Amino acid sequence: MLKITPVPILADNYTWLISPPQGRNAVVVDPGDSAPVARALESLGLTLSAIIVTHHHGDHVAGVAELVDNGTPVYGPRDSNIPNLTNPVSAGETMAPAGLETRFDVIAVPGHTLDHLAYFGGGALFAGDALFAGGCGRMFEGKPEQMQAYLAQLRTLPGETRLYCGHEYTLANLEFAVAVEPDNQALQQRLENVRQQRAKGVITLPSTLAEECDTNPFLRWDSDAVKRQAEARAGQQLDTPAEVFAVLRQWKDNF
Repeated sequence: MLKITPVPILADNYTWLISPPQGRNAVVVDPGDSAPVARALESLGLTLSAIIVTHHHGDHVAGVAELVDNGTPVYGPRDSNIPNLTNPVSAGETMAPAGLETRFDVIAVPGHTLDHLAYFGGGALFAGDALFAGGCGRMFEGKPEQMQAYLAQLRTLPGETRLYCGHEYTLANLEFAVAVEPDNQALQQRLENVRQQRAKGVITLPSTLAEECDTNPFLRWDSDAVKRQAEARAGQQLDTPAEVFAVLRQWKDNF
């Protein structure tokens, strides 16, 4: 199994270090700040072998230029304004980042940004800001139909898939989720667990997709309880999953 280490950066971001069970290589996901990543690599005795980027926002790419040496491959969305991008990839492709013996499926997840990609391999999903523990990213560039469609695709991945996302937003996301679905007992228990973790300063990631499907309202558009709450919020019947998602996303933006 891959060893995956969080590196807290900036206010609430996570960069992820992926390394093989044996060996000293490390692939870095979304280095929004170079200094903490460089310190983590040194303290763990790891050598940077590649960088993976999910999307072009500065808090995910600002450290790329300072981390790369000549020849360090940088994987990321094709036709995107990402510094030092050497290995552009597109949805539907697979890639094997330098230094790992693991292949990753490249999945399009447009909405937060139109160029956003997620990477699935080794039992892990690196989702950037497309899917959070308990929530999903704000819709800056895409449309509700696009976001709901990719969430439906992610929902089909194995339930044991570990979710590694870009921010420590879990507590706020679950507080919103409880407002949407107050009678969900699994959600109530998860919220209590997360409150205890955050009180101790403990990271809440990774979660699993099974847990997300049980407690994340943005993956539960076909739950009768979630749909009823969205319709009550909208004041009208909602006929499609995308319409339910759009109401939830707007509700969360103003929560």
